[in-house]
Amino acid sequence: MPFMRAEDAISGKMGKAFATINGEVHEMMYLKNIEATAEKNKVEVPVLGRTGNQHKAGGWNGTGSATVYYVTSKFRELMLQYIKTGRDFYLDILIENNDPTSSAGTQTTILKGVNFDSIVMAKLDIESETLDEDLSFTYNDVDMPNKFRPIG
Repeated sequence: MPFMRAEDAISGKMGKAFATINGEVHEMMYLKNIEATAEKNKVEVPVLGRTGNQHKAGGWNGTGSATVYYVTSKFRELMLQYIKTGRDFYLDILIENNDPTSSAGTQTTILKGVNFDSIVMAKLDIESETLDEDLSFTYNDVDMPNKFRPIG
């Protein structure tokens, strides 16, 4: 019977992320963590002769969150642009999981049309060794050009 080997577990530290903003690619070396979720929107379907409702998918929503070290002004610049002009900003984020120890290989996910919900414009914290900020976002599309190989 096949089983998973410990070395095939993907290290959360082994990977890269890149943001494409206005056609420019920026490596997100300041990223501490990121997680994106695709959630189905389900509608209730009442069915004659049944006491309970059934459910059917009727679309989806992409949401996510990230924590970054407070070392880049790029997101604040984009938010300032929105505040001053009303021109919103959308970006793509490419996330690559690549643990060389794992036989699973590389997975690449591209979140498209990422739009942040809020941006920290200024921050000080005398009790923190390093400053970071939490970002929540939505996204409009997703691709996965590289997938993990089956293990075991």
